[in-house]
Amino acid sequence: MRDNEPGADNMVAVISHHFWMDRFGGKPEALDQLLRLNGRAFTIVGVAPEGFEGNTLGARPLVYVPMQSRTYIGTYEGLENRRDYWVYVFGRRKLGMSMQATKAGLDGVIAPILADVEAPLQREMSAATMERFKAKRVVVTPGARGQSSMQGEAKVPLTMLFSITAVVLLIACANIANLLLARGASRATEMGVRLSLGATRGRLVRQLLVESLVLALLGGLVSLLVSRWTLQGIATLLPPNASTTLQFSVQVPVMLFAGSLAVMTGFVFGLFPALHSTRPDLISTIRAGAGNIAGGGIAGRFRTGLAVAQIALSTTLLISAGLFLKSLVNVSRVDLGIRIDSVATFSVAPLRVGYDTLRAKVLYARIEEELRALPGVTGVTSSLVPLLSGDSWGNDVRVQGFECLPDTDCNSRYTAVGAGYFTMIGVPMLAGRDVASYDQYDGARVGVVNLAFAEKFGLGRDAVGKFMGRAGGNDSLGIQIVGLAPDIAYNDVKREPQPVFYLPWMQQGVVGQMYFYARTRLPGDQLIAAIPQMMKRIDPTLPVQDLKTMTQQLRENVFLDRMISILSAGFALLATLLAAVGLYGVLAYSVSQRTREIGVRMALGADRRRVQGMVLRQVGVMIGIGATVGALGAFGLGRAAQSLLFGLEGHDPFVFATAVLLLAVVALGAGWIPARRASQTQPMRALRYD
Repeated sequence: MRDNEPGADNMVAVISHHFWMDRFGGKPEALDQLLRLNGRAFTIVGVAPEGFEGNTLGARPLVYVPMQSRTYIGTYEGLENRRDYWVYVFGRRKLGMSMQATKAGLDGVIAPILADVEAPLQREMSAATMERFKAKRVVVTPGARGQSSMQGEAKVPLTMLFSITAVVLLIACANIANLLLARGASRATEMGVRLSLGATRGRLVRQLLVESLVLALLGGLVSLLVSRWTLQGIATLLPPNASTTLQFSVQVPVMLFAGSLAVMTGFVFGLFPALHSTRPDLISTIRAGAGNIAGGGIAGRFRTGLAVAQIALSTTLLISAGLFLKSLVNVSRVDLGIRIDSVATFSVAPLRVGYDTLRAKVLYARIEEELRALPGVTGVTSSLVPLLSGDSWGNDVRVQGFECLPDTDCNSRYTAVGAGYFTMIGVPMLAGRDVASYDQYDGARVGVVNLAFAEKFGLGRDAVGKFMGRAGGNDSLGIQIVGLAPDIAYNDVKREPQPVFYLPWMQQGVVGQMYFYARTRLPGDQLIAAIPQMMKRIDPTLPVQDLKTMTQQLRENVFLDRMISILSAGFALLATLLAAVGLYGVLAYSVSQRTREIGVRMALGADRRRVQGMVLRQVGVMIGIGATVGALGAFGLGRAAQSLLFGLEGHDPFVFATAVLLLAVVALGAGWIPARRASQTQPMRALRYD
């Protein structure tokens, strides 16, 4: 990119490869053409390489401009503020230069800059804090993943979901191993005859492993289809910006991983059944063929162990799902302090299409008037910082009667709002008044604070009438507090109340983007459909952004809780079903192998109830062992996932007890069918079972 001096007429831009193909058809003539950004003309001087989408995961820029151009396109005003640290620096290391050597070289450069240039610029900093500031050094990390924080934020939930998926896979593999063992037992005579006729054990093992691998690969192919449905379901749970910037498709590396996993599980869980089915004791194997071989021994214990393992893993998943579901219930019960029912919201950014500050404020006022005129609308307001969006603006403040000493936390969250803001969102004032339409730019500076602000800065319930100001601004103690509002949700449903002050946006300088809120007595969909038509009448060149209901906004704010809860519950139910099937298979096979024993017991006087009790006692022992081990595993998993849980600990007794009870009911139900079948055994027929 060539030189682009601030204020010059020759501002330049590089466009992305996708934008070049989409807008210019990939033609070289795109170079040197003018591109208008936020009302400013830029000359296209280059096209980014194909596949390059910036250095921030989740954001796909279409246009790249010089950093100093930000001031001229209305997106940033503090470029000259040396105390505003926000730039990420990317550099390429010399060949052979290690990360440690690179860091040492950069530290040698940054240390005198911090001591001689930056330190004198700092204000109200204690000596100890100043020393820590001067001691700061460069943090050097590999640049291949860019500077996005998404990896760190997604690490815990993705690790949790991956672990849950792995547990379900283990349960499915245990079922397959049990199936192969049972099938191998029924083919034991066949294997014995093959071995006695000269077939080598290795050849038979290879044959059985091939059969196991074929099953695994067929399952892997089906899993690709299921994974596609699962990804589509996950995409519906994510916010629109995430679902449009992240790729939800099964790519080649994922397919290779799935294929490798299928081969590995097919081999590992098919090996023991193959070895057991071809054991070299030929004579005893052939002789036992008439009775189908008893279900005891190593194979029987192994099958029982697999069933117990399935119960344990299912217990872990059920408890984990219960914890996440209860956490989601706790989130849904949070008192937001506002009424979001029947409210639609959207935003406009007029400075990006050439408006100046004065025209933008006139536009905001007209939009509010037009909204009030829509059928069914009962209330309208606006805000600089959107509600429950995750956005957070803050400022150090000065408050009458509060001494802001060095290292004192004097920061508060902030937003600028329209007239009747609190009235429209259903918040009764604790004292004083709401922001009013007569709070204009040429009037007395006023503001509203919440209860957390009043408590933090020692105002108490007598905040109304006191004065405050933003640190570093021209209005030091020049804003009179005219209202005290209760604590309401600011940017996050799960966050504790934060100190917030609210100023009229009419009294602010540059307000580049505004969020509007309209309450309607009609169905929300009707208002959502009417807003774009209204904006076309006002200015057809002005894009409408973030159009949605506040209910949708709330769901997007807690999307992570919803996604983990739904997926973990789905996986837990699938795991429980698989465990029930596996338990049924083990018991059914065990009962079939113990037919003669059961016949003898009944011939000697055992009634049906006693036979059923014998089988169900076996189920009870398996449930007891499996549930105990599973509960211990869930305890560890709950502690690891504590950061994802809201309003409860990772060892909630009610959740543990409910999950174990549910699993016991399902397992006993799976065991009742073989138990009933065993109780219906005819003694004479069983004694002829040879």
